[in-house]
Amino acid sequence: MKRSELVSRILITVAVIGAVGAPLFFWSQSSLMHARVAESGGWNPNIIRADVGAPLHLRLTSDDVVHGFAVGQMNMDGVDVLPGKVTDLTLTFDKPGTYTFYCTRWCGLNHWRMRGTIEVGGSNTDAEPAPAPLYVSLGLDIDAPHEAPAIPSQMPSAFRGESLIRGLAISQFINSDFYRVHSPYETFENLDQYPLGESQRWDVVAYIWQSNTTLESLANGKKLYAQNCAACHGENGAGNGVFADDLLPSPNSGGGGDEVRSMIQTPANFTDPKRILGASPALLQGKILRGGMGTGMPMWGSIFTEGQIWDLIAFIYSFQFEYQN
Repeated sequence: MKRSELVSRILITVAVIGAVGAPLFFWSQSSLMHARVAESGGWNPNIIRADVGAPLHLRLTSDDVVHGFAVGQMNMDGVDVLPGKVTDLTLTFDKPGTYTFYCTRWCGLNHWRMRGTIEVGGSNTDAEPAPAPLYVSLGLDIDAPHEAPAIPSQMPSAFRGESLIRGLAISQFINSDFYRVHSPYETFENLDQYPLGESQRWDVVAYIWQSNTTLESLANGKKLYAQNCAACHGENGAGNGVFADDLLPSPNSGGGGDEVRSMIQTPANFTDPKRILGASPALLQGKILRGGMGTGMPMWGSIFTEGQIWDLIAFIYSFQFEYQN
């Protein structure tokens, strides 16, 4: 074979490979990530790979209803994913790991199942193992009953509580180390050493709880609650959200009779003083991080940052206490 003929064949082969390979490369760069309600498959694809420091370009579209897209633990605002339209998004990750992306729009009962992962490769010599969550280090059984043995006769007021603490040495209660590991009821019991009536002690508890948060944290917690919790737990925390009825236990038609019930429990009622005043912030942290075993409560540990979780917890207590604006 002449040299010129060999060169021609090589060039033709390269051209053919290029003609086939180029569309494949173009398709991979321009392909769409589809969103559907969880019952129809959720995200497709639901596993994405990226590298540390390299921009990740995503093109998102919905095949049914309006969805939203956000990546957990990044403090990013969600973007809307609209039917028949394309949303372009670029993300850059500064450390390796597995990140969870999720739908930010309440698109149905199983909305919380609309999650996927972004596996980010790379090395980070400065990375340290994350410390154990507080509820784990305390050895709390977050599934055990934790009702308060006594509850206030009226909603405790932080304003009234502030007027009662003059001359009382209560600084030991107004720090995160105490606040996070004690329930409001336990704090109420600890205040029995002071010359206060029962309703006054509850008012001081309300003041202590407000003193362990900020207006900014409460506002952030309220926003997180509205976006992620209200559809089940209700806007006012009473466990009567728009999806609550869909979680009601119902008889199983499999012949077991009425005694055979759904394993899913109704959403927790945050306006129930026995339930919330008996729960420490550390216990609520565990509920949010891990989710509820045998309930419809999803795990949020891969979604919220630690700061967001404490903000959300602070807001949940506002269903029990009258705070000052």
